Amino acid sequence: MTHLQSSNIVFAGLGNPGVQYQLTRHNMGYLVVQTLGRKMGWYFKEDRRFNALITKGLIDGTTVHLIQPTTFMNLSGVAIQRYLDFFKIDISRLVVVIDDVALPFGELRLKPTGSAGGHNGLKSVQAHLNTSHYMRLRMGIGHPGESVLSDYVLDPFRKEELEQLETFVGRGVEVLERLIKESVSQVMNAVNTKPQKNITLGDE
Repeated sequence: MTHLQSSNIVFAGLGNPGVQYQLTRHNMGYLVVQTLGRKMGWYFKEDRRFNALITKGLIDGTTVHLIQPTTFMNLSGVAIQRYLDFFKIDISRLVVVIDDVALPFGELRLKPTGSAGGHNGLKSVQAHLNTSHYMRLRMGIGHPGESVLSDYVLDPFRKEELEQLETFVGRGVEVLERLIKESVSQVMNAVNTKPQKNITLGDE
């Protein structure tokens, strides 16, 4: 696979707006994109044209756009489609960051395509972009087991998850930074390798 590098790249983090949702599992996409913005010293502003919080800046010569749809998860695709259309950015330059119950907490997967897998945010993105062929960074939040899925994803992180959250989110940010500089295949090979025990989150 080729580089995502071009004059523009869009990192869209999915989540729900509002203080009550800030540290819930469904907001993992928001957390990763927000953290990259803070790291770069960029400030998000609300743009009602796109129904999103947005910011952008240069990283290694590439204009990096950060988007957080404020439409709530189920309508995430509205903001992303409007943004790509307005700036005439190809879908191949889009990376969507989401939470994923199919992965244990602390695991990441970078995929160039795939089904929505029951994720309402991805369903909306795929419906509005009319394709499933776009890059997505899946951030594992663990499976709810017997719990109701809709309740689980909107629950706050547990204490032990919060203790690992900063490190986990940081790894997500690192993946996005690498996608600016390296080929997709290189980053996928690194990210999609199961972490060794000595670097698994929570191990000392």
